[in-house]
Amino acid sequence: MRYLLLLIAVLTSQSVFAEDKKAVPGSPTKLSNPKKVLFVGNSFTYWNKGLWHHMEQLVQCRTEKQVFKTDRVVRGGASLKVMWEKTRARAMISEGAYDIVVLQEDIPETNIESFYKYARKFDSLIRQSGALPVFFMAWAYKRLGWISMKEIASAHRTIGAQLGARIAPVGIAWAKAMKERPGVNMYARDKEHPSIQGTYLALYVLYSTIFQESPLKLEYLPKKNGNMTAGEADWLRKVAWATVQAEQKTLPKPGKTR
Repeated sequence: MRYLLLLIAVLTSQSVFAEDKKAVPGSPTKLSNPKKVLFVGNSFTYWNKGLWHHMEQLVQCRTEKQVFKTDRVVRGGASLKVMWEKTRARAMISEGAYDIVVLQEDIPETNIESFYKYARKFDSLIRQSGALPVFFMAWAYKRLGWISMKEIASAHRTIGAQLGARIAPVGIAWAKAMKERPGVNMYARDKEHPSIQGTYLALYVLYSTIFQESPLKLEYLPKKNGNMTAGEADWLRKVAWATVQAEQKTLPKPGKTR
């Protein structure tokens, strides 16, 4: 009997160890309810009080309350190359125990080859840490007009397919919104950074992409909302959700490019 109990104990410990090995951070592909998110990007991320601030407020509007925390590593004008080489982004990813890391590239400030190179570097590090990457597809602007929104979207879709990573189609949502209502400007006065409407739309696209659920009932309105009305906010939520749904249908399967 004594030997039988010893054998059961050994087999049980091996089983537990096997389960623990399965849980070791490696290359996760799904996460249903993230609790800790890191934002990595430039002024497009930190404009209008920062997307991380608004994301924390937005998550508190959910019916099911939860602990939710955000961090950020941001630098004005920075590309992912700069964020990789000259900031604490790598250390924070490795040490922060994040569920999601949002990576915002500003392709007009760099080139597609650099974007691909550092997207892969970040993707590998993020997955090793046990987190998932989400690529924040930003928008085109006239000051650096060498690349179109269509080309920016294509670059993000390609790397997303190659890495099996989620893409938050913010720039596409901007284009859709401005086509539907030309009088609502997504750009700030400098015609580059986001207006409060632009930040709000980016927020809801990111939420929909990260949480993989409809944001339509989350009626968050920032305290400093400029000239944005409640009606505009409702419409922008609908644009965000429709864009994310449509984008999911058009994405190529992982490993394939367009």
